[in-house]
Amino acid sequence: MLNDLLKNHISGIPEHAELRAQINTNRGVSIVSGNLVSNIRSESSGVSARVYKNGVWGFAAKGEYSDEAIKDVLNAARNNADFLNTHAGRGKPPLVGVQPPNNPLKRDFIDVPQSAYIDFCRQLDDYIATKYTNLASRTVMARADSMEKLLYVSDGGFSHAIMPRAYIYVILSAETADGDTVELFEVINGGEGYFSELYNNIDECYKEIDNLYEELMKKREGIFPNAGVSEVVLDAALAGMLAHEAVGHTVEADLVMAGSVASKNLGREVASEKITMIDFAHTALGEKAPLPLYVDEEGTPCEDAVLIKNGILVGYMHDRESAMHFEVKPTGNARAHKFSDEPLIRMRNTAILPGKDKLSDLIASIDNGYYLTRTQNGQADTTGEFMFGITMGYEIKNGKLGRALRDTTISGVAFEMLKTVDMISDEMVWSSSGYCGKKQLMPVSMGGPSLKCKVNIGGR
Repeated sequence: MLNDLLKNHISGIPEHAELRAQINTNRGVSIVSGNLVSNIRSESSGVSARVYKNGVWGFAAKGEYSDEAIKDVLNAARNNADFLNTHAGRGKPPLVGVQPPNNPLKRDFIDVPQSAYIDFCRQLDDYIATKYTNLASRTVMARADSMEKLLYVSDGGFSHAIMPRAYIYVILSAETADGDTVELFEVINGGEGYFSELYNNIDECYKEIDNLYEELMKKREGIFPNAGVSEVVLDAALAGMLAHEAVGHTVEADLVMAGSVASKNLGREVASEKITMIDFAHTALGEKAPLPLYVDEEGTPCEDAVLIKNGILVGYMHDRESAMHFEVKPTGNARAHKFSDEPLIRMRNTAILPGKDKLSDLIASIDNGYYLTRTQNGQADTTGEFMFGITMGYEIKNGKLGRALRDTTISGVAFEMLKTVDMISDEMVWSSSGYCGKKQLMPVSMGGPSLKCKVNIGGR
C-alpha cells in the first residue's frame, strides 16, 4: 500500500501540476499439458510528475518513492515544461478547470500467495486430463494484476484508488479427421477483484470447461464458410470487440485531432439508428461497470462519454487539453498504465447498448448466413477499417443453426458496417480480461449485445 508522501509537495505550484505515485503488480501461472511452464510474480513502483505550461507538458518519473524522489521529478517536470515552452510554446490558455475530486481508497490490497494460483490451475488441468483424453493439448493459465494510484493535482484534486483483476484462461485443442488441429480459448469467469474473491468455487470453472470442450468437438467437425459479403449475427463478444477496436479508437479525441475518420463525421449518421454507443466511467445501465473509474490521471472526475446516439456521432472521449480544444467538458479519459507513463486518452468500459430483440429472433430472421460467436484477436486503424479473427461460429440455414465453422475472418469499415444493423438483442455481455495497446498497455472492458448485420467474411 502507498503511504501518502505527495500531499506536502503539491501546494504553491503556479502551473497545472500532477503528482502520481503508483504500484503495479502482476501474478501469473501457466500449465501446458500438465507441465508448469511459467510462474511469474513481479511489481513495479515509482512516482511521476507532469506540469502544463502554455500548451506544452513537462514530464518526469523515477523508480523510487521518497520525499527526495518526489522533489526530483517535480523539479525535472517543471524544468522540462520551461524548456519546451521556450522552444515550442503554443501560447495556449490554462487548462479547462474541473471540480476537484476527493476520492479516498475504498479497498485494501490483498496479496494472494503464488501457491494458490498453481494449486488452482493444477486442479483444473487434472480435471481436463482425466475427463477429456482425446485432446491434442491443453493449457490452463491464471493471471492477476493490480494498479494502485495515489494522485494529487495542483487545483486541489485528490484520488487514491486500486484496481485489481484476476482471470483463468483455458485453451483446448484437438485433431481433426483430415489431420488439422482446431483450438478454442475461453476466459473462465473473473473480473475486477482479487483471485481469492473471484475463484472460490472451482465447480463453476468445471462447467465452463465442459461447455468449451463441447464446442471444440463441434468445431472439429466444422466447415469453412463461403467467402464474401454475408448476413450474419455477431454474438455479443464480437460486438464488444467492434465497439472498442473499430469504433472506439477513432473517437478518442487525440486521434480525432490527428485526422481519424471521426474528425469529419461529428453530427453525422455513422450507424443504424438502432446503435447507441457509450464509454462508461463507473456505472453502466444501473450496475457497476466491469472496470469502474472515478478519477482519471489528470484529477478529472470520470463521466460517461456518449459517442454515438441513435446512429449519430455525437461526441468524443476527452482529457482536459482536448476538451479545451473542442470547447466541451472533459470526460475523464486520461489514463496511464505505469508510474513512468504519461497519461493518454484511453477507453474505459466501451459498449454498444442492447436493443429489444431476442437472440433467437436474430437467428430466425436469416435464411442463409452465419452466427459468429468467438473472436480471439482484432485489429483496426483510424479509418475505421477492421479485421477480426473468428474462432467459432455456425452456419444459419432457413433460420436455424447448422454446422460449426472452422477459423475464419471478418473485415470491413466500421461506420459502413454499422449502418447495416437492423436487429439488436436485448442481452448485454462484457469482457474485461484484455489490454488495449495504444502506445502503452491498459486494462479495458468492452461490451454489447448481439447484432444482425452484413459483413465480409473470409473462406478457407
